[in-house]
Amino acid sequence: MKRVLIIGGGAAGMAAAVFAARSGVCQVEVFEKNEKLGKKLFITGKGRCNVTNACDTEELFLSVRSNPKFLYSAFYGFTNQDAMQFFEDLGVPLKVERGNRVFPVSDHSSDIIRGLENEMKRLNVRTHLRAEVADIIIEETRFRGIRLKDGRAVDADACVIATGGFSYQATGSTGDGYRFAKTAGHQVTKLAPSIVPLEVKEDYVKRLQGLSLKNVQVTIRSGKKELYSDFGEMLFTHYGVSGPLILSGSSYITNQIGNEILMLSIDLKPALSIEQLDHRILRDFEENRNRDFKNSLGKLFPAKLIPVIVSLSGIPEEKKVHEISREERQQLVWLIKHLTMTVTGLRGYQEAIITRGGVNVKEIIPSTMESRKAQGLYFAGEVLDLDAVTGGFNLQIAWSTAYTAVQGIIAAAQDAQVS
Repeated sequence: MKRVLIIGGGAAGMAAAVFAARSGVCQVEVFEKNEKLGKKLFITGKGRCNVTNACDTEELFLSVRSNPKFLYSAFYGFTNQDAMQFFEDLGVPLKVERGNRVFPVSDHSSDIIRGLENEMKRLNVRTHLRAEVADIIIEETRFRGIRLKDGRAVDADACVIATGGFSYQATGSTGDGYRFAKTAGHQVTKLAPSIVPLEVKEDYVKRLQGLSLKNVQVTIRSGKKELYSDFGEMLFTHYGVSGPLILSGSSYITNQIGNEILMLSIDLKPALSIEQLDHRILRDFEENRNRDFKNSLGKLFPAKLIPVIVSLSGIPEEKKVHEISREERQQLVWLIKHLTMTVTGLRGYQEAIITRGGVNVKEIIPSTMESRKAQGLYFAGEVLDLDAVTGGFNLQIAWSTAYTAVQGIIAAAQDAQVS
């Protein structure tokens, strides 16, 4: 039996443990520094756990922001359909929601964690909780074992580093895997929070705190260059903007933040052309022709948004509707189609869903996830320089890379037996 150590008991680590133990050729041990497994998995998808996305394979690649070609073997070796079947077989029924997002029917991430834990127990995987790994042992470009924080050394034939990144550090993602990778001679690319809320310059967002907008179009530009545009739901906060549209958009602008002036524009009525919106406002104005302007927009916007729109429009709030000029009305139409703010930064790792950057994938064999620097050392999940937009794609990266790493370990074990 090949002794396999897995550092990290999150999504990739637990999946790798199951895959390895099922092979029948691996004696598997998981080392997790927290008091329980799956702490970050527990809070993903607002506690519902968006396990994967049921899109076609081409869309999987299009949804990966960093190094999608590296995932060719992984995504085809363990597809999103394989992931769905995997969890169904573990006794966790799944459902597909809007945007092909896949969740447990129960809407409880704990069911995903329990399914993995139960399978690990059934397969006699040894789990060491509150067991912090201090370092990995590399001798003559080969993995030999790990050293725990208490000083104990554990010898093994292979290791999967599945420590996650820097995001949600309260769950234990404190960058240990990057340090282990450097011990083996690996480069770690520039790190940044990703799938994260955005901070904006304009003070009026504080007045909109807590307001959620559905069916809007958000576009982020640097000068005339469009960096991101999509339709959906967003949320205003005391510091800026958040919600699904914004979180996805953040992963498209990581490299530009701080280097360029980025403008975020919201089309509040994307279903209407400028001409259609103008006709709609004319109709509303006709119904409210003797009212103050500030009291004429109730059918167009939620109450919390109206004072901000009135203020930004430049039209005096107590001006009678029938006194509003054509130019003022056109200015209002433009504002509704282009509510614009200046992006000043990303929120920190404590609010980021994932980390952008990681172990340089040029130094990893894509068909096995094995290190090109140290034989017997493998990587899986967020610790690698791989990230995708929201919608279950990042967890699919975890499942696929974990599976690929284990297949690499099994193939190496079989090669050793033959030789």
